[in-house]
Amino acid sequence: MESIDLSNNQFQIPSSLKPFLNHSKLKHFNGDYNHIFADQTELHYSLAPKFQLNSISLSCCGNGGALPKFLHHQHELQHVSLSNINLTGEFPSWLLENNTQLETLFLPNNSLSGHLSFPFHPSIKLYELDISRNFFDGHIPIEIGRYLPGLTFLNMSINSLDGGIPSSIGDIKFLAKLDLSNNRLSGIVPESLAMNCSSLTDLVLSNNHLQGHMFSSNFNLTKLVMLQLAGNNFTGQIPNSLANCSVLLKMDIGDNHISGRIPPWIGNLSSLEEIIMLNNHIEGPITKEFCQLQHLKLLDLSMNNISGTLPSCFRPEWINHLHLSKNRLRGSIPNSLCNSSQLVTLDLSENQFSGNIPECIGELSELGYLVLKHNKLEGEIPRQLCQLELSLIDLSQNNLSGVIPPCLNVTAREEVAADYSSYGSDPYNDAYREMGFGLDTVSTDGSIVLTTKNISYSYRGRILRLLSGINLAFNKLTGNIPHEMGNLHTIIMLNLSHNNLSGAIPPSLSKLGKVESLDFSYNNLSGSIPPQFVELYSLAYFNVSYNNLSGKPPPRTAQFATDFDENSYWGNPLLCGEPLPKNCSKPIEPSSSNSTKVHGDDQEEGGFMDIESFFQTFAVSYIMVLLGIAAVLYINPYWRQAWFYFIESFITTCFYFVIDNLLPRRFRFFYI
Repeated sequence: MESIDLSNNQFQIPSSLKPFLNHSKLKHFNGDYNHIFADQTELHYSLAPKFQLNSISLSCCGNGGALPKFLHHQHELQHVSLSNINLTGEFPSWLLENNTQLETLFLPNNSLSGHLSFPFHPSIKLYELDISRNFFDGHIPIEIGRYLPGLTFLNMSINSLDGGIPSSIGDIKFLAKLDLSNNRLSGIVPESLAMNCSSLTDLVLSNNHLQGHMFSSNFNLTKLVMLQLAGNNFTGQIPNSLANCSVLLKMDIGDNHISGRIPPWIGNLSSLEEIIMLNNHIEGPITKEFCQLQHLKLLDLSMNNISGTLPSCFRPEWINHLHLSKNRLRGSIPNSLCNSSQLVTLDLSENQFSGNIPECIGELSELGYLVLKHNKLEGEIPRQLCQLELSLIDLSQNNLSGVIPPCLNVTAREEVAADYSSYGSDPYNDAYREMGFGLDTVSTDGSIVLTTKNISYSYRGRILRLLSGINLAFNKLTGNIPHEMGNLHTIIMLNLSHNNLSGAIPPSLSKLGKVESLDFSYNNLSGSIPPQFVELYSLAYFNVSYNNLSGKPPPRTAQFATDFDENSYWGNPLLCGEPLPKNCSKPIEPSSSNSTKVHGDDQEEGGFMDIESFFQTFAVSYIMVLLGIAAVLYINPYWRQAWFYFIESFITTCFYFVIDNLLPRRFRFFYI
């Protein structure tokens, strides 16, 4: 038997392959997607197997322990894949030294550690090496280009490697895909890499400590398809040498210190599908050259100093994600964006956009995430939004007026988290599958800031697809809270604070079983707080402060017993009861002569003043004032004489006023 394939089962396979040691003709063994476990008995024997393998694959899943001892006796290996089985130990340089015909070595997602070392004699045949997602530290061997001159694929991402990128990498002439991301590498990008590795199609150096200019003028990477340099300390402008990358599909240079303007030659890279330049110091307008990028699927220029208006010609037909937040863009949102029918996320927040939200936005049938917060938008919320199946809508901190459309349809796209194909391809994962790199080496889809539980969080990628919410805070909205919002069962956040909303809080909101944050503060809401809110077991933030609410807060049970203090209810004078310091007054029991109880329910719930007690108190106070005046006049003769003189003078004045002004002239002689 030369070949054994046990892949995609639930077998318990020892990493030592002990049950197969006597198969002398065995050449190929595939145990992928089973449960790989460490054979403890291997520690007590060192028998050489009778086989000499050409290939072995034990990838996923289990705990393989140390590298199997039988591999020390193998000398004809060509392909080795031992990924995702939690192997321990150091890098097996002896495996390369013993197997001079080794072509591929895959050891990703294990627990290998220590410094990297390679055999003294070059491994000429090795063309693919993946040691990503381990715990290797120290420097990349300075002579890596001499040790591994035949590599076409090299992935060392997600380790703890430090130091610089060796210039000898430039000696690997046929290197096509290089990923050194998520390490602690420093220094500059070697000029030899940019000049000599002319076959390079995928360069991923993101999330390190690299600095200086991205590339010098000596640049020969004209075959680049993917360029990932995000999360470093690069400075200077976008190098003009990139203008020669005519087949570039994906460019991520975000989270650096790049300055200057976006060069006009960007429009000549007609194949570009993804541009990410977020969190830099880029300035100037979005020029009309962007209108030539008709294949664009993702554009993220967030957190820069971009100014001016969006060009009316900018209408990429296939774009999925447009993120322009935290810039200085102004003017109206152009109707041309409504032609981007594949748009899924639109984030124009924290700019200076003005005017109305375009009514044609209802034509964006795939739109799931709409974030326009912190602009100068005005007018009403367009009812055309009701035509969309939104997952997140954030229109807060604008000047929007009118009522909240009761037909808003907001729901989490939980099914999309498992199948992204329902609204376009995942912009990074597809490319990384093609490259063979891990899917977690880069972020996806850009990021969106969502304020919930009174804290702002940044979400991106797959986790964003599980979120759902509405934020209309800090506007001028009027009218009632639509009771239809109680049908939005999957939202986790509802923020309607700082508006002019009135009416009662709909009890139907108690059906929001997944909601974690409710904020209705600073409005004109009245009535009682629905006691059914105690059924919102996921609720972690609740604020109804500064309204005109009355009655008692929800019963002190479940999360309302501990999570929400008086700050959640402050500024409602007619609210009483725990956790507020104001106690609800006990209503007076009606006397036996009264056959009815006026507003009895309101008295019991709200603790209002009893009207009968009011009149009794008023009568007693009036009598006490009269008795006090009489006592003063009796005791003090001077004040008594002055009082009588005042009364006499007042009566005389009134008498002559009537005689002179009201009585007919013919009758006056009777009173003179």
